[in-house]
Amino acid sequence: MESRVLGRTGRQVGVVGLGCWQLGGDWGSVGDETALDVLRAAVDAGVTFLDTADVYGDGRSEKLVGRFLAEHGREGITVATKMGRRADPHVPEAYTLDAYRTWTDRSRENLGVDTLDLVQLHCPPTPVYSRDATYDDLDTLVAEGRIAAYGVSVETVDEALTAIARPHVATVQIILNILRRKPLEAVLPAAAEAGVGIIARVPLASGLLSGKYDEHTQFAADDHRTYNRHGEAFDVGETFSGVPFDVGVAAAQEVSSLTPAGASTAQLALRWIVDQPGVSVVIPGARNPQQARDNAAAADLAPLDAETLDALRGVYDELVREHVHSRW
Repeated sequence: MESRVLGRTGRQVGVVGLGCWQLGGDWGSVGDETALDVLRAAVDAGVTFLDTADVYGDGRSEKLVGRFLAEHGREGITVATKMGRRADPHVPEAYTLDAYRTWTDRSRENLGVDTLDLVQLHCPPTPVYSRDATYDDLDTLVAEGRIAAYGVSVETVDEALTAIARPHVATVQIILNILRRKPLEAVLPAAAEAGVGIIARVPLASGLLSGKYDEHTQFAADDHRTYNRHGEAFDVGETFSGVPFDVGVAAAQEVSSLTPAGASTAQLALRWIVDQPGVSVVIPGARNPQQARDNAAAADLAPLDAETLDALRGVYDELVREHVHSRW
């Protein structure tokens, strides 16, 4: 698999990674052995970047990644986790050095490591990105050896641009996919100029861009695609990329019609992200080993041609733009 430098971490990572949210919860039930099989399949297929968070299953995702690392070994694998959502997400004052130490100590234990490869602030309140103390505290964690590098996970392009301006921010994780194109305008160019890595999350728009759903599709009660469609639990942009489900289904059907022979719609969607200048790694999730292998294989597709890119832009402009472009 093609590798790229992950921003200011200096680490080389494969362009398709694995998002591990679904191994912790919020996507229906995934058993421990299935989760470990997903991790094995992904790494066997060339994945070298795993993205998790301390709140995914209240630490379950981190612990499963830790079990996998103990079995497989850490060499050549970069693990990114996140911190901050254990606090009240609406209270900037909760983001303190003492809290960071407590959260990272818990993640270090869950993952079975002394030093975390990369820790990202997990979509904190917007003011947190602008405070000098935030970055001073994160620098302290690096100096103490708790973390090797830090980044941010953001909801909006403005939050991303605020963080990119800071000299030690290594990465920015942001929603980027065929149905969420706004980061292409300013975030990716700014990150590339600053040497900041871009981690593209929600690449399949919560599965919409798999092309498998229609307006009648039902999801489990414990799946965020059921309980967060209107932002009841967290930012609605994290569910179907903030696109109304019926609109997303229609757009995904148009995208499916553009899928090249020998590829899946999901692979087309992942390849589109890999092709964007400035992207370091895309992190699709997988609920079974075959999905993990299929996602990794997107890196083997040829870059999309100009005709396909123009058609995909048209799908966004005609069906999706009005619902999302001004919001994030």
